[in-house]
Amino acid sequence: MAAQQKKLLFCTAGLLSLACALGAAAAVGSQLWLRGSVLCSTGALLVNASGPELHKFIGDIQYGLFSGQRVRQCGLGGRPFQFSFFPDLLRIIPASIHISVILFCTVLIVFALVGAGFFMFNAFGSPYETLHGPVGLYLWSFISCSCGCLIMILFSSEVKIHHLTEKIANFKEGTFTFKTHSEQFANSFWTILVCSLVHFLNALLIRFAGFEFPFSKPKDSGTITGAVDLMY
Repeated sequence: MAAQQKKLLFCTAGLLSLACALGAAAAVGSQLWLRGSVLCSTGALLVNASGPELHKFIGDIQYGLFSGQRVRQCGLGGRPFQFSFFPDLLRIIPASIHISVILFCTVLIVFALVGAGFFMFNAFGSPYETLHGPVGLYLWSFISCSCGCLIMILFSSEVKIHHLTEKIANFKEGTFTFKTHSEQFANSFWTILVCSLVHFLNALLIRFAGFEFPFSKPKDSGTITGAVDLMY
């Protein structure tokens, strides 16, 4: 492949990595990881609410990795309020999983920035056949893609398996019990998915630039030719 085409591919991959780092950083700080609604089951049972009346007991909730907001609906109108994970909710949520999500988000941002820098270095500099070169580009892309996948798996398990929304809704609720009515992952969660796909695409761009995947075993034509010559 021509040098100009390689430069274009590496520049494209570098810009994509930089965009992923910025997108992941924005996602970490937002409250748009999950949107849903919670049902005040105690209040609904007290008045035997059903049909349209049930909506008076369904409040909205949305949250991110650090904070969120919800509207508490128990038949007497909505009461919005904010909540924070640190330090308030750490006693009731799966703290180890939640902190792991934040740590992997940090690793994703760092390695996406590292990958962007090395892509640009390979495009305009003189790369070495070490971590500065294609091997390093494959490594940074693989780590970033893996971190993105782990973030989605851990956060999904926190929400679906450990019932994070219900635990948040029932925090400091002595009289009423809340149940999850609906849940859907929001923009920030899908941003992490896009970041994972982009880093997978970056690995393909490196391959299109003419560099073999690491640990592949190319045929050593020189060794084969030398062995044939010794037979004559």
